[in-house]
Amino acid sequence: MAEKQKTYMPQSGAGLIRYFDVEEKVKIKPEHVIAISAIFGGLVLLLKLIG
Repeated sequence: MAEKQKTYMPQSGAGLIRYFDVEEKVKIKPEHVIAISAIFGGLVLLLKLIG
């Protein structure tokens, strides 16, 4: 019987940085993002009413 030949594909990630190994230094909670967005939206509305 013929033996199956294994073919290997080149690695697509060779030489690239693996970002999931790097720890994030700044972590923002979703609640903070919502609060900042609400404050920014209120500020835009306030400036629109004044001007």
